[in-house]
Amino acid sequence: MSGWRLEHSYAGLPALFHSPAAPTPVRDPQFVVFNPALAVSLGLDVAALDTPDGAAIFGGNTLPEGARPLAQAYAGHQFGHFTGLGDGRAILLGEQVTPDGTRVDVQLKGAGQTPYSRRGDGRAALGPMLRELVISEAMYALGIPTSRSLAVVSTGEPVQRERVLPGAVLTRVAASHLRVGTFEWAAAHRDPAALAALVDYTIRRHDPAAAAAPVPALALFEAIADRQAALIARWQLVGFIHGVMNTDNMALSGETIDYGPCAFMDSYDPETVFSSIDSQGRYAYANQPPIAQWNLARLAEALLPMFDQDQAVAIDRAHAALEQFTARFRHHWLTGMRGKLGLATAEDDDATLATALLAWMREARADFTNTFRALSAAGGVDAALLRDSGFAAWHAAWQARLAREASGTDDRVARMQRHNPALIPRNHLVEDALTAAAEHGDLAPLERLLAALATPFDHARVPAAFTEPAGPAAPPYRTFCGT
Repeated sequence: MSGWRLEHSYAGLPALFHSPAAPTPVRDPQFVVFNPALAVSLGLDVAALDTPDGAAIFGGNTLPEGARPLAQAYAGHQFGHFTGLGDGRAILLGEQVTPDGTRVDVQLKGAGQTPYSRRGDGRAALGPMLRELVISEAMYALGIPTSRSLAVVSTGEPVQRERVLPGAVLTRVAASHLRVGTFEWAAAHRDPAALAALVDYTIRRHDPAAAAAPVPALALFEAIADRQAALIARWQLVGFIHGVMNTDNMALSGETIDYGPCAFMDSYDPETVFSSIDSQGRYAYANQPPIAQWNLARLAEALLPMFDQDQAVAIDRAHAALEQFTARFRHHWLTGMRGKLGLATAEDDDATLATALLAWMREARADFTNTFRALSAAGGVDAALLRDSGFAAWHAAWQARLAREASGTDDRVARMQRHNPALIPRNHLVEDALTAAAEHGDLAPLERLLAALATPFDHARVPAAFTEPAGPAAPPYRTFCGT
């Protein structure tokens, strides 16, 4: 049995939203990484799955009991341009019902061609699949909503990209794979019944309370928008840059999903872009909040018929809901920033204090993570930092603000260390680990990195080797989508 309890509620949607798609077997499925802690939380039998038979399941050669594989259909605005898409290399095995009753999708990524592959090979390379595992598990440890990675299996087969690379299949777990693009797909087909069915399904899956609202679709939209505001704020607070915030990459569950050319900032610069394909900086760090709102506007457009039969009323309702996004984002961001600065209370000038620090960091090219880590030190800020006149002036204002707090130093330090990670997935370390694993078969650097990233808030035992950015001689960092 292995603990599989797969159900298939998504398959009950109209056929517009999915097509049968069986994984294509691979030559030699072998575990590269297996996530036993996640497996246990899913109710799976680790002893039964951490075996060659388990590798065959996660490689797509054998279906787990109860699987009914399918590929999901959706559209998307990619860099602002609308196109029809769908799972071109991902196959949903079903929805695992966990021991606590939670329903999660289990999906194979890189499992072969589907009806939506659009001439693609449906495969994935080992390096990008390991990147998704590393970053998604790091995000989970940081407390940021995210899809997770259950396993990466090498296939024993090559994939052709710019060069020949070793192939792999990633097993991804997510609250669901419903996207803004799923609703865009329904709207593009002008099928009112399919759109209504999708709304009802999404409400049942993620927001059952919305069913009792006067306008359920509007209540659903507002809940999705608030989750996105909270999620993007969390990204900004740790310096995470998704890289490709297309509407097909925005999950309605409020989870981070589809890790491609993603990375974390070292020195603070709001214009930071890592993706090699984002030549105009559309998805730069500073643009992530307004892009999220732009994506939500596309969702609102798709939902207009469900907001009201009178289009003018529907548009007014959509505008009113969208206008709340900025305030929601600012609320979540400022709440998190207060935590990063050790503030338990709220004052009107707290945002000014936070943005003044960011302005100094930008001018000084200060490391984002390490600056907040330095502020969180139990022994106080290092004297060398205080010799910078710009920082010293900000520090004096911060100390004056802290003096108006009732909590003591120990409480403040504990609060800050809960909000400020001691380490993040440093880009050069991620690349070194992926290169060692994918090109040389050496998993030791990857294993060390994953172990360190599992406890990012353990300031007392942070390995120094994982806290520093690449040296000044390192070339500008670039990431690639891996498709």
